[in-house]
Parts: sequence; structure tokens; C-alpha cells
Amino acid sequence: MRHLNSGRKLNRTSAHRKALFRNMFLALLRAGRIKTTDAKAKELRRVADRMVTLGKRGDLAARRRAFDFIRSHKLVKQLFDELAPRFKDRNGGYTRVVKFGLRRGDAAPLSIIEFVGSEAQAKPRKRRKQPKETEGGEQRAAAGA
Repeated sequence: MRHLNSGRKLNRTSAHRKALFRNMFLALLRAGRIKTTDAKAKELRRVADRMVTLGKRGDLAARRRAFDFIRSHKLVKQLFDELAPRFKDRNGGYTRVVKFGLRRGDAAPLSIIEFVGSEAQAKPRKRRKQPKETEGGEQRAAAGA
């Protein structure tokens, strides 16, 4: 029985899990929302909420603990100066997990995890420019078919 054993193992070693959640939290901090599997999103929610709580404390010890996890002065500053003040009146529940669908390759359930109230603040992704078709390119495509 798994009494008092919280958290999912996700078929990884503890070091791999720690690195996985560090990288996922950094991506969430940079982008505002990420798409991942349900199980990973639900576990990442625990990590992200703890980091935002550290950001809300705002003292030097909290900054050092956050830096120990994040390992980037720029992102620690973003967490403490931009993200945490948005949630100063909120007691927990800083992230939202929305079920998204199934992954095409293995039918794994996917979710989007985002910070609450980040619909307008999430940075839109830049679209890649499509190469323009030239007359010579259309002729080559027709000749090759």
C-alpha cells in the first residue's frame, strides 16, 4: 500500500523527475502555458504552486531557495517581481490544468497547464513564414508530378 507516499513516479528515477519538472517549470515560466500529458501537468502543478508561494514570500531566503531550483537569476527575478505580485490576494491554486485531447502517436491524454489569469498575458507564438511559391516552383512541381 502507498500510504503517505504522494506524487507520481512517472517511470523515472528521482533525479530524472527533478530535472523534468525543473525544465517544465522553466518553460511554463517563460511561455505562460505549456502542453503536456495529464499526469505530468498534475504533478507540475504542485511544483509551480510551491514556487509561486516562495515568490510571494519575497524574502532573501525564499529567493535563494527559488534560485536553487530554477538556477537562473533572470527567471528568479521574473518570478518574484512579475508573477508573484499577480497572485498576492490569492491563497493557492495559481495554475490551471485543462484537458486538451489525445496525443496522436500513443493516444496519451494531453492537457494544457497555464497560470490563472494568463489568457491575455501569454505571449503569442511567432508563426513561421511560409515560403512563397514562385512561377518556377509551380512549374517544377507540375513537372515532377
